[in-house]
Amino acid sequence: MTVTSETTARAPLGDRTVNRLGFGCMKLTGPRMMGPPADRDAALAVLRRAVELGVDHIDTSDHYGPHVANELIREALHPYPDDLVIVTKVGAHRTPGGGWVEALSPDELRSAVHEDLGRLGLDVLPVVNLRMPGLAEPVERSLAEPFGALVEMQQEGLIRDLSICHVTRQQIDEARGIAPVVAVQNHYNLIHREEDPLIDELAREGIAYTALEGLSYTAFFPVSDLTTMQSEALEKVAQRVGASPIRVVLAWLLARSPNLLVIPGAASVDHLEDNMAAAELVLDPAELEELNRISRMRDPAF
Repeated sequence: MTVTSETTARAPLGDRTVNRLGFGCMKLTGPRMMGPPADRDAALAVLRRAVELGVDHIDTSDHYGPHVANELIREALHPYPDDLVIVTKVGAHRTPGGGWVEALSPDELRSAVHEDLGRLGLDVLPVVNLRMPGLAEPVERSLAEPFGALVEMQQEGLIRDLSICHVTRQQIDEARGIAPVVAVQNHYNLIHREEDPLIDELAREGIAYTALEGLSYTAFFPVSDLTTMQSEALEKVAQRVGASPIRVVLAWLLARSPNLLVIPGAASVDHLEDNMAAAELVLDPAELEELNRISRMRDPAF
């Protein structure tokens, strides 16, 4: 595993090349990703400003709202820029109380794909993520049937590229044995580093890895997860470089590997602009090493 101070701004995502710093839509809805946003105009402004700032990779799901995020995307951005890659996620549906229920049968997946096409106003979905079940960790089970259903729709011309989300190493291998996978979306951040070897392997094979933060589907770093020692170490670096802790962690992710995509969410233009400034923040080798040590600070014996 190597983290360098040199970053590459763009990376392949299927047959396209995208800015590695994208945008995730989970924060555009109401609390717990249910219902509309408190300020619809503000949500629309965030999406438009994101594209103005160079975002050409938007991660969304009909789960968010449900339906709210996709409806906002269409209202704000349709007709879409030619270079915009919209990544959708299927494999679950929401309960009235805000719960999550898997929806992985071929019929459910076909319905989800057609609903995404309709709400987003697209003839073809650029990238579809198959989100497999599990809470904090993915569940080891076969994904052959649901992934095969998406492959069938890809062959029909409804989907351009396929990705998988919240998956184990065995599931990644299983999916790749069925059809090409352009990206893996999994839980990864400054203190959750278990997939370092996988990221490096995928980088060598030209496959993108999108850093997700657990159930919330966010790619920002949750400062509340830090111990006091970890928080102090992060704040020390942030103060030295004159940036927010979140921006520092986003810059670290961008430095982590050239295939790593980051999709932070934002509910305001100010928050969005702070996130996007991470692309201009270059951390030197000493700062990167300080940040790398943070994951090991969980050990009381550190």
